[in-house]
This record gives sequence, structure tokens and C-alpha cells, in this order.
Amino acid sequence: MTDQFDTDPGAGPAQEQVDTRVFNLPATLGRRLSAVGVLGALGLIHFWIMFTSPPAVLIGKVFLITVGLAASYAAYRVWTSTECDILLTPEDIREETGRVLCRIEDIDHVQRGPFAFKPSNGFVIVLKNKAPRAWAPGLWWRIGRRIGVGGVTSAGAGKAMADVLSARVTHNGRLD
Repeated sequence: MTDQFDTDPGAGPAQEQVDTRVFNLPATLGRRLSAVGVLGALGLIHFWIMFTSPPAVLIGKVFLITVGLAASYAAYRVWTSTECDILLTPEDIREETGRVLCRIEDIDHVQRGPFAFKPSNGFVIVLKNKAPRAWAPGLWWRIGRRIGVGGVTSAGAGKAMADVLSARVTHNGRLD
């Protein structure tokens, strides 16, 4: 786990580095294992059908192998993308690895209602301008002006992060 620090190049050795993390949204182990297990089982079932009772036609064999490989790859991607946490810092929302989802000043508002198109246990950030598409399966996605955060995160932590983010956006990035 890497930490994000504010450093002052002119600071002497007596000045302490301060962690700028405002909120940390981790992926829970149980939800990670569940998501990867379901996708992995789907891939294994397709391979098992292919090798125990293969279809008579070639297109059926190709279909079973393709879906088995796709599900196995999806399980791998979910496992690797959910290894890091999502961090809310004073300047932006980012992955623990440093990949920036969006800057705070680019956020228009946060949606978390029951009818919002959002990930499970998560919320949606609506940006002022369009951003490039990106996706970390099981953790977040970004399409156009929307960023969906959640999936394998806990519901309580997702709601808390949405509340903190809403307050920051409402108060122009400040929490006094």
C-alpha cells in the first residue's frame, strides 16, 4: 500500500510529512472473492462442458472456448483491479497506484439515490466536462461525464465517501 504525501522541498528534517488522504475506499476481500469466484466458475463451467460433452458443430465449440476464456480473463482483471483502494485527496480522486479518476474542481455533483445508474454499493460522480473512457472492473468506470465508483466496496464506506465528496463539492472543495 503506497501513501500519498505532501512534501515541501524547502522543509528541514524536523518538519513532518503529512498524509493528504481525506478518505479511503477499499475493496472488501469477501466481495472480491465472490466476484472472482463467480466469473471463474463461469469460465470453468464452459470449459467443462466443452471437454465433457462437446457440441457437434464447430461454432458451438468456438463459442464455449471463447466464453470460457472471456470469463477467465474477466476474473483475472477483477482480481488485479481491486487490489488497490480509491483515495479521496484534497485535489482529486485517485487509485492508490496514482491513477487519477478526476480532479475535485471538475466535479459537478454526486448522485447516490436509489434510481441513479450506479455500481452496486456505490455512487456516480457527474463531471462538468467529458473525460476519456476508463475502467477498473469491480471498482470504478468512467464514460463521458460520469464516473461510477463501487462494486466490490462495502455499502457503508461507499455511502460515507459519497457524503464526504458531496460536502466538498458543495463547499467548493473546502471542508471548514
